[in-house]
Amino acid sequence: MKNKSHALGPVLILLAGCFWGSMGIFVRRLASFGFSAIQIVAIRVTLAALAFCLLLLFRDRSGFKIALRDLPLFLGLGFGSILFFTVCYFTAITMMPLSTAAILLYTSPIWILLMSVAFFHEKLNRKKLLALLLAFAGCVLVSGVSGEGISLKGLLLGLGSGLGYGLYSILGTVALRRYSPYTVTAYTFLLAGAGSLLICRPGEMVCVFAAAPKLPELLLFCCLTALVTAVIPFLAYTLGLRTVEAGKAGILATVEPMVATLIGVFAFSEPPTVLSGLGILLILAAVVLLNLNPKSSPSESGAAPDFSE
Repeated sequence: MKNKSHALGPVLILLAGCFWGSMGIFVRRLASFGFSAIQIVAIRVTLAALAFCLLLLFRDRSGFKIALRDLPLFLGLGFGSILFFTVCYFTAITMMPLSTAAILLYTSPIWILLMSVAFFHEKLNRKKLLALLLAFAGCVLVSGVSGEGISLKGLLLGLGSGLGYGLYSILGTVALRRYSPYTVTAYTFLLAGAGSLLICRPGEMVCVFAAAPKLPELLLFCCLTALVTAVIPFLAYTLGLRTVEAGKAGILATVEPMVATLIGVFAFSEPPTVLSGLGILLILAAVVLLNLNPKSSPSESGAAPDFSE
């Protein structure tokens, strides 16, 4: 049973990356209603927080109890990771080409590996380094290479999005040693949602909802956005982190830009290029490389270390 759980971990991480890759569909649709990028973030994380709380309520009400000493950990997950990364990323998109912002976001596996080595003492072997290089090169090719319109502020925001994105794997691994995945995701998004409501200009959002010609359809789409781009992927990713090393999880999740590219081709008729096709192959190669040799030693099994002491 334990072996099955370990085998399912990478699948859950890949599933999360696939759902995150569909985000462009929902963001473009909500933007067409008149919502700003920050307001779309607020809709996404707030509704996801409600969904995670309902899930925790039905599964285990005792999961709402957390130790006061762990509050900084959840503040780091909610504010330092989810809210920080989404605000940085969506703001970076408005300041530079989307391809450049995507490349900077996918520096996250680098941040994760560096933090994993520093805090979790993960082994940085040649296989991981090669997979990391393949994944990052694939992301660059899939996203496209562009150096236009990059300011120092935009560069820092883009790198900040990658850091915040990677921080979820690090802090989430620690939190999972003390709490269930449902508690971790519920409190993470509760805090992120509360923070987003402070910066999204709620009054303007109310006006957009009021002016919508088909309000029920808009509300349903908002719920679907939260479910597909936040609830399902973050729950899958958090469950996967129980048996997959943070560094390995970060590289596996780079299937997201590959999925986003495929959706662009089939949903938005964005013509593929030779470089984007090569990028997809490199990302797939990184994923396959990380999952070779399943009979690894316990130190390579991906189990999260115990930080409960």
